[in-house]
Amino acid sequence: MDMTAAPSPPRAASGTVHALLETAAATWPNAWAVRDRTGAWTYRQLAGHAGAFAAWLDERGVRRGERVLVRVGSRREFAAMLFGTVRHGAVFVPVNPAMRPFHLTTVAGDCDPALVIARADDPATLPGLREVTGRPVHELDAVWRGMEALRPPPDTATGREGAPVSPDDLALLIYTSGSTAAPKAVMCPHTAICFAARAIASRLRYRADDVVLTALPLTFDYGLYQIFLAALAGAEAVLTEPDHHIGLLATVREHGVTVVPVVPSLAEILLRLAGRERSAAAPPVRLFTNTGAALTSPLIAGLRRAFPGAAVAPMFGITECKRITVLEPDGDLAKPGSVGTALPGTDVAVLDDAGQPLPAGRTGQIAVRGPHVMRGYWRAPELTAARFRTDPLTGEVTLHTGDFGHLDEDGHLYFHGRRDDLFKRRGVLTGALEIEAAALDIDGVTAAAVLPPGPDADLTLFAVTELTPERVLGSLGERLEGSKVPADCRVLPALPLTPNGKTDKQRLRQMLGTSPR
Repeated sequence: MDMTAAPSPPRAASGTVHALLETAAATWPNAWAVRDRTGAWTYRQLAGHAGAFAAWLDERGVRRGERVLVRVGSRREFAAMLFGTVRHGAVFVPVNPAMRPFHLTTVAGDCDPALVIARADDPATLPGLREVTGRPVHELDAVWRGMEALRPPPDTATGREGAPVSPDDLALLIYTSGSTAAPKAVMCPHTAICFAARAIASRLRYRADDVVLTALPLTFDYGLYQIFLAALAGAEAVLTEPDHHIGLLATVREHGVTVVPVVPSLAEILLRLAGRERSAAAPPVRLFTNTGAALTSPLIAGLRRAFPGAAVAPMFGITECKRITVLEPDGDLAKPGSVGTALPGTDVAVLDDAGQPLPAGRTGQIAVRGPHVMRGYWRAPELTAARFRTDPLTGEVTLHTGDFGHLDEDGHLYFHGRRDDLFKRRGVLTGALEIEAAALDIDGVTAAAVLPPGPDADLTLFAVTELTPERVLGSLGERLEGSKVPADCRVLPALPLTPNGKTDKQRLRQMLGTSPR
């Protein structure tokens, strides 16, 4: 299959995840590695805590390949347990504390963890977690007290009983949000994680003097990979949690934050806070990155006004391969709407319904091939075979993303939406993103989400605005052809969000089903 290819990455993709930390600890031992609201660790200290946690797992008989489910939020200890687990040869399973028991029961049953670690203030309560998971549940502070007397194993490249950790071993199971279905776990081997992290780093170019604001959940791969990217550069990751977002701008100034990964909801918070601030000095941010959900043009323009020293780097990715494309910082000025070109050493194509490549400018399904493609879905061979398709002649795996877009003549990708976001209405093919962008162009509309027509409801727009629904729809009629103007507009004070900061369309569908028309 012909695909748009990029040159090979500058560094080898082999290695293990814990080697990222070990290299950082050897290169920048006294540089700050990770900080939360209670304190900070250097890279040497983080490596020491990771080794102690690996020894703690060994004492409890956790074997190579067994899963360790961690539900602690954005804390320094998360980073130590992440690196300690994979160094030990076990598989790290991060779970957001916001995950409800309904989905948590499914996740625990699916990954079958050897043990669970949670905070004493976990919303589900520790006894509730024991009942839901059916596994030993250890309270975080008790784990840390038990680690105090433990020292890292002498051979930092081995797991339990000295067995070497292979780059082909699984390092992570990352569960998708489950916003439209039961959560499913993407199997992430060491080698694919390291390749993806290094390829992204070659585009974004984090520096040793960078301070990276990690306000996204560490259970969201966009947030999680900030730890890897920081380690590759010798940078510092500053961790915050949702209940402290009101102080984000103060955190930026206090710690001299230079890099901020955002989704739209986080960008909106920063802009609101910046609008209230009276300080004459511009915040020190030099780079915003974006993926997960695309920033609109007004949001990007607002970030550039509020943070005049910052560039913006749009990206596109999915958990199944981490990142698909990265646009050079401020590349949107020359290529508006682009989410960039393929990562170094990877290929991207746009396919028709028969799986054949489409020419530039034609919309189809986005497909990806390269060392960053993960291993498939945990204990779901049929779903894996449907999405991760192996060429019978070459053995190469092509990931069919389920996302739609087009490539231009220069190999830049433009994202149109997921399959469910594309629909025909009155014979015209339409995308939800097109309608949402038009709604956001209306003065006074600050957020918008569209639900495609279905058996129980026609095309519906949800808008955050003080305008009347009639005014919003009338303004849309001035911007879009009639077939693309929603039949209904619901005005909300705010859009519901998933724990990862994306619009929760499942909640919107529930509202549509229970609200009077």
